[in-house]
Amino acid sequence: MANDSNPNRSGVDGARAQVLLQTERAAFIARNPHSGALAQRASQHLLFGVPLHWMNDWGTPFALQVAQAAGAHLLDADGHDLSDFCLGDTGAMFGHSPTPVARAVARQVAHGITAMLAGADAAAVGELLSQRFGLPYWQFAMTASDANRFVLRWLRAASGRRKLIVFNGCYHGTVDDVFVDLEEGHPVQRSSLLGQVHDLTANTVVVEFNDLVALDAALSQGDVACVLAEPAMTNIGMVLPEPGYWQAAQALIRRHGAALVLDETHTISCGPGGYSGAHGLQPDAMVLGKPVGGGVPCAVYGFSAEWARRVVQAKHDAPEGHSGIGTTLSGNLLAMAAMRATLGELMTAPVYAGMLSTASALAEGLREVIARRRLPWCVTQLGARTEFQFRATLPRNGSEAGAALDPELEHLIHLALLNRGVLITPFHNMMLVCPATTAADVQRLLVAFDQVLARIAVA
Repeated sequence: MANDSNPNRSGVDGARAQVLLQTERAAFIARNPHSGALAQRASQHLLFGVPLHWMNDWGTPFALQVAQAAGAHLLDADGHDLSDFCLGDTGAMFGHSPTPVARAVARQVAHGITAMLAGADAAAVGELLSQRFGLPYWQFAMTASDANRFVLRWLRAASGRRKLIVFNGCYHGTVDDVFVDLEEGHPVQRSSLLGQVHDLTANTVVVEFNDLVALDAALSQGDVACVLAEPAMTNIGMVLPEPGYWQAAQALIRRHGAALVLDETHTISCGPGGYSGAHGLQPDAMVLGKPVGGGVPCAVYGFSAEWARRVVQAKHDAPEGHSGIGTTLSGNLLAMAAMRATLGELMTAPVYAGMLSTASALAEGLREVIARRRLPWCVTQLGARTEFQFRATLPRNGSEAGAALDPELEHLIHLALLNRGVLITPFHNMMLVCPATTAADVQRLLVAFDQVLARIAVA
């Protein structure tokens, strides 16, 4: 953490930060003996000591262990109550075990979990999705990764085109096709992707977000099946679209005969209809994962009437056999019950109104703390989602957002917040509020944040 040429460290005293890091690591170990013991036990049989290796991304000396979760709070194995602003990285966007979902799931468990058959909830969920997002036809998956993967297959089959356009720095789950970045203007396969033996750059075109000229040039080749995008980027640090960008981009995509697929898995934080609904976008297809089941693993994807017609025709024209689309548990009875409860009782305008108000108070409080500590950082809000970034102005694209990332500094801040009873997302500096997040939770975060910055800012 020593001061170096990293521009993200401007305003940060490297020596003080290094002292704080050692102090916080020791404090975490001392205050979490039961978590430490459980982590040690898990390491005997779990790869990386955790069920999913991402669970080690918090910057803690060992994985924190959870005893229970409810609303906007976690109780860890050592009995510490934590205000949770990570919320399962959006999986629990409406809180942990929200009552409508818990009730629906308990009822459905008693009447069957999976049967590879439809039930009454399926028709109801399809109606709710169509009403909510304006796309008439839907299918289901277990995760947004699967949903994105399936949409790409359907649209390639329906269009007869092979290529995909994504934005530099994007993330759409574990879909291999999207792991292509721009380095000095050239597409390269992301070096962190393990075990990939195919050249992804052959069929994936990558451009910068907010660059209409580059998007038009990529589409003009006439071989693009679809553009897959978050309407606002969230996984490399938040990047908002510039005014008028999506209106112009939609026109370009349609003029060139491609489809626009919007992945609203994170941007559903903007309102009941996601970013698309809040800003009047009209995608040809949409994907929504994580929060749509209130924490129960499931995802959905929908098509416009025209693309649905082409998708169905592609299936009818194909030989008999496995399409490569779908899994046995897709659209299971339990997931359908959870989605019906979430869509009908949680993803409502009144619920969002409270969340957006709380998030605005959090964003303004973060700006005040950062200004008081004279740090050249900015704060971005995207509905119920907020983030501080290590740069003075909002990033315009993935390259600018990526350049502002500083995992070492992020881990220090996250660890210090955790020791003060606050959990934020381990991937960059993102925070999410849910209906159960209170003003006291926000104040707890702001006080802890100010205490941490006071320890590392240049005096």
